[in-house]
Amino acid sequence: MQFISFGFLIFLPLVVAVNLIIPRKWRYIWLFVTSMAFYLSIDVKGAVVLLLSILTTYFAGIFLDREDKQSEKSATPVFVLCLAVNIGMILVLKYLGFFERTFFNILGKEVGDSLASRLIAPIGISFYVLKAIGYLVDVKRGDLKAERNIIKYALFVSFFPQVISGPIERAGNMLPQFSYPLSVDYDRLRDGLMQMLWGYFLKLVVADRLGIFVNSIYSGTEASGLVTLIGTIFYTFEIYCDFGGYSHIAIGGARILGIDVMKNFDSPYLSMSVAEFWRRWHISLSSFFRDYVYIPLGGNRKGIVRKYVNILIVFAISGLWHGAGFTFIIWGLLHAVYQIIGFVLKPVRDKFISLFKVNRNASSHMLLKVFVTFMLVNFAWVFFRAESLSQAVAVIKNCFDLSPWALTNGEIFRMGLNEANMLLALLGIAVLVIVDIANYKGIVVREKILSQGIWFRYLIAIAAVLVILVCGIWGPGYDAASFIYQQF
Repeated sequence: MQFISFGFLIFLPLVVAVNLIIPRKWRYIWLFVTSMAFYLSIDVKGAVVLLLSILTTYFAGIFLDREDKQSEKSATPVFVLCLAVNIGMILVLKYLGFFERTFFNILGKEVGDSLASRLIAPIGISFYVLKAIGYLVDVKRGDLKAERNIIKYALFVSFFPQVISGPIERAGNMLPQFSYPLSVDYDRLRDGLMQMLWGYFLKLVVADRLGIFVNSIYSGTEASGLVTLIGTIFYTFEIYCDFGGYSHIAIGGARILGIDVMKNFDSPYLSMSVAEFWRRWHISLSSFFRDYVYIPLGGNRKGIVRKYVNILIVFAISGLWHGAGFTFIIWGLLHAVYQIIGFVLKPVRDKFISLFKVNRNASSHMLLKVFVTFMLVNFAWVFFRAESLSQAVAVIKNCFDLSPWALTNGEIFRMGLNEANMLLALLGIAVLVIVDIANYKGIVVREKILSQGIWFRYLIAIAAVLVILVCGIWGPGYDAASFIYQQF
């Protein structure tokens, strides 16, 4: 059962209905039961790993929160051991096969049928383990009191709107809400449902339609340079609509259960620098690495060289976190190099702007910065999407073999999308851009719609449902249960 399955469309209303009936102080028990049922419906074997992560961090947290002097002597070993167990589960289940393949490739030998090659990482392990580790570090630092109620803590780690692909929330925000969730009134309910509709639109109507074109490009279908370039740009929007769609569904679903979850995206493709992009893209992950990796490494407090080294380390880890492959590491390092070059060239840019009296606030100047940032991010996404380094290089090389006639000879419509579906995909991107521009300017379109009269609101809601049902990618042979970030 996934967010985009008919089972979930039955599951969620049932959970919400019972949640409204149960007294607020006991709702966490119901949410925990339903969260475990949700996860078991997806990955029964993986539930063992989920429970192990919950139990180890729960008991370690209680031990670290003790006030007697004896515990202080053994706090660090317990903390390190618990971290080793949780990080070790990710390393073994997600990366052991990668390490094995790399080792054998160095030796020039083929990998046989080993246990490592047959290991499959539990769904969501990279997300819920980070939540558990963040909780443990907060307790160790003294920023958070250990949660004594094991069901509330288990719910924090396994909360079903977040357990598969985040957002990676902080215990300090979530645990108090589980103790006494907010009342779900009509306004909150319709707001959450409207946000979920937006998520379903992004996923089913836009992302999965773009994915058909992108898959044709990366599956080896012969394509001219211009069509290949369009495919890379389509993937840039596909991954945003896919993961952004998931996040909107998760946040909206949590809202109608009385739980507020942090925003995960904030108009990232309108960023005017790569550093700004990472303040707007996958915010829960970027803030996690900032608070639990970058700052503990020294951040920017140890000098310029150390700062650049820390950035490289953080983004290399971020790349590896996304997937067990060198393409992901290169993707992460590219974003690190982008930022380092940006810092190094800042004095030169400032001098150029001062010398030629460039207006930083001019629309043309800001649009140029947005365009350059978008193309840099788009270039890096090629490595993220490619199955191998050789494929990434081939795609990039082909992009420079421009052939404008591809727009008129019908080639663009041989990548899986006919004229009607291509138009629908482009309209979806246009709607996304308009909504993001409004959001960038502080206008939340969802709130504007909900502030209108009842007939207008219902008209928009009904139209949205019809568009999703009619234009969503459904039918035999289509795996509607998959989100791109679920694999991470």
